[in-house]
Amino acid sequence: MALYKNKYRVESVRLKGWDYSSPGHYFITICTKNRECLFGNIVQNKIVLSDMGKIMERYWREIPDHFNGVKLDEYVIMPNHIHGIISIMVETPNLGVSTGTDPETGTDPETGTDPETGTDPDKKNTPNIGIIINQYKRICTIRIRESYPGIIIWQTRYHDHIIRDENELYRIRQYIIKNPANWEKDDKYKKEPCRTSR
Repeated sequence: MALYKNKYRVESVRLKGWDYSSPGHYFITICTKNRECLFGNIVQNKIVLSDMGKIMERYWREIPDHFNGVKLDEYVIMPNHIHGIISIMVETPNLGVSTGTDPETGTDPETGTDPETGTDPDKKNTPNIGIIINQYKRICTIRIRESYPGIIIWQTRYHDHIIRDENELYRIRQYIIKNPANWEKDDKYKKEPCRTSR
């Protein structure tokens, strides 16, 4: 814990000195608040998405529509988290529309960016992982609160891992693909059923 403006805060988990708008593959994990099962249930080693989980998947698939030069690789929506690989192919301007910020996403209210990424101000319009995840969490929250007013969905932070080579990319793809079958061994496993299933 670091002291900042006379308050303790959790230090950044981002890699110091790394430009998160740099071309590359990023393994992302986003969890629900308190790891509550909201997005579906695992049935016979496959995810059966709740209405909320379908919203998660819809907007995850739409990420490349809002950011030029960004592509999706393997991903999976799990009962209480999302795993996915986001690839930034080139350093290009952001074609998305800012959706603002929300305290739940943990972003800077003035810039709409993740304060942990250390984004260069001269590259404000370049997509970076912080902006992508912020906008994804934001639009999902807006849409879900239309049916579940006031619900808290997200853990404030997210986890990212910079994928270094093709072997690591292959291993992470396999991990994502096999995640539903390994649900009961997952460190995020909860026995509870999804509370938003209808």
